[in-house]
Amino acid sequence: MPDLLIELFSEEIPARMQARAAEDLKKRVTDGLVEAGLTYAGAAALSTPRRLTLAVDGLLAESPTIREERKGPKAGAPEKAIEGFLRGAGLTRDQLEERETPKGAVYFAMIEKPGRPAAEIIAEVLEGTIRNFPWPKSMRWGAGSLRWVRPLHSILCILSDENGTSVVDLDIDGIKAGNTTRGHRFMAPDEIAVTGFDDYAAKLKRAYVVLDARERVEAIWQEATNQAFASGLDVVEDKGLLAEVAGLVEWPVVLMGAIDAEFLELPPEVLQTSMREHQKFFSVKNPKTGRIEKFITVANRETADNGATILAGNQKVLSARLADAKFFWENDLRVAKSEAGMSAWVENLGNVTFHNKLGTQAARIDRIAALAREIAPVVGADADLAEQAARVAKADLSSEMVYEFPELQGLMGRYYAEAAGLPQEVANACEQHYSPLGPGDDVPSEPVSVAVALADKLDTLTGFWAIDEKPTGSKDPYALRRAALGVIRLVLENDVQLPLKRVLGQAAGIVRKEITSAHNALANVDDLLSFFHDRLKVFLRDQGIRHDVIDACIAMEGNDDLTLLVKRARALEDFLKTEDGENLLQGFKRANNILSQAEEKDGVEYSYGADRKFAEDPAEKALFDALEAGGAAISPAIEAEDFAAAMRGMAALRAPVDAFFEAVQVNAENEVLRRNRLNLLSQIRQVCGQVADLTKVEG
Repeated sequence: MPDLLIELFSEEIPARMQARAAEDLKKRVTDGLVEAGLTYAGAAALSTPRRLTLAVDGLLAESPTIREERKGPKAGAPEKAIEGFLRGAGLTRDQLEERETPKGAVYFAMIEKPGRPAAEIIAEVLEGTIRNFPWPKSMRWGAGSLRWVRPLHSILCILSDENGTSVVDLDIDGIKAGNTTRGHRFMAPDEIAVTGFDDYAAKLKRAYVVLDARERVEAIWQEATNQAFASGLDVVEDKGLLAEVAGLVEWPVVLMGAIDAEFLELPPEVLQTSMREHQKFFSVKNPKTGRIEKFITVANRETADNGATILAGNQKVLSARLADAKFFWENDLRVAKSEAGMSAWVENLGNVTFHNKLGTQAARIDRIAALAREIAPVVGADADLAEQAARVAKADLSSEMVYEFPELQGLMGRYYAEAAGLPQEVANACEQHYSPLGPGDDVPSEPVSVAVALADKLDTLTGFWAIDEKPTGSKDPYALRRAALGVIRLVLENDVQLPLKRVLGQAAGIVRKEITSAHNALANVDDLLSFFHDRLKVFLRDQGIRHDVIDACIAMEGNDDLTLLVKRARALEDFLKTEDGENLLQGFKRANNILSQAEEKDGVEYSYGADRKFAEDPAEKALFDALEAGGAAISPAIEAEDFAAAMRGMAALRAPVDAFFEAVQVNAENEVLRRNRLNLLSQIRQVCGQVADLTKVEG
């Protein structure tokens, strides 16, 4: 069985596209081969800035011959029908076989498709893959029609087995497949002939090309951390940057340089962001002081001076970048420390539109401040501090530093609030009120920060609901699902009992008062609460809580208190996993089904209370006692929000309910007994229904 090696060699592929492109090459080629009948033992895709590589092991030498029997028209059918069948099968009349079937004589054809050589199939599949490759962006060059992410220079496509190596015959817009590649652009640019993957990988390594991106990542990180450790420093971990840099070089050479002393007092986040975004440098910090003191850059070649010239050039460019950052920092500090302080920036936000239907950023700040004041007592925050924090939390959007580096918004607000002498709780809220941004983001825990973060997200949600800009399908341009999840995590992880419907009503009222176009703000509160419930279902399902359990708890009163709702759902989930819970659920459903059928048949509601004096069977009397005790235990537990105790009260009902259905016939011939027992079933439904709407639980 031969092995296949493909390399598509081009100008530099953007780092962000390489991994996906390698997987696309693997999937499209292997899918095409299998569809054509060529199976294989294994396949691996690799990428560097200049090449996509695919190695397929254990490929069939040719596709198998396929024999297919095809049923045709009846004997005696119109001639045109028979001719059409023959054309489709690619046969002549004398090749048909006439057979007797239960429906009469029918023509059958045996169609044989001979196998094809692997090279022929590979050429077709690879050409189709290249011409229809799913690049996010592609270009055309020269006079040809081929499109590729960057100009494609050569195609290596060879089959190798114990008998030797052969080149697959392929020509795409004048680029003929061959058995050669090239090494490093500068250190080994000559052609290299290869005979198979092992030979290919070994020769590229000697030609200063590390083919595997994972190997480049490991080499960069190991050398960077070694150099930093030798100086008593630490490299700031940045997996995204590491993956990007590994996609920029074929032969990584790690160099460490120093940052000029005049920039060392800049906030470390400013240094790190500037170096990462503009230069693709890793930050190196002093673990004793937390300051960023050096940087790591990764060159794509070895030099006679061991990178001294490269470092000098990088340091020169870096100094210019950091000089700009220092200028922004010093200017912003002067504003923050001035008499007007951060309020000058807030005034400027009156000229910045948040949304054409929701007004300016300054108007939004007023809404958030009013809402934060309302929320503050619920989360244990000082209302004055919460309002003050809300009024300056977005002030840094007007600062020069955030204009240059938008990803520093919030963080710079904390620095500037501290410089302005504002309370630390206010400064912290400036940084933390955007959080959590994603499922892995930390959740603020300081009361003032929690109040402002909730107000920010709730204003966003009520505002866009008021102007009917809700998420639809997969589209969510304003990240409203993320905002709702942020509210859910803030409430749950801080154990806040927030009356969400009331707070949404307050937020919607503020929006309607200030935004004339938001006339339907209050009308959307119930719809928005349903949106929160939908997001909560997704959040809890990821934690292993069943959707039907969540629905059963959402159906209860007080479902706008998400913290209590989740406590109820978790307690019910745990209870239903027990034998008592599983059996009681079956007993409840049996009682509910019998009761529902009887009520529909009789046209009455059996909910007027069963009378113990009509109980005949001991099991019936025991159920009366159990329901009375259960109600006495469950009701106070629910009121005390002790759902675990409520579930224990439910568990005590399991045996009496089981015994009742074993011993008692509900639909007795005696009408008095029947009505009394149906009312007893109603008590089961009422007592169990205090915990959750068990009709929504599956099972």
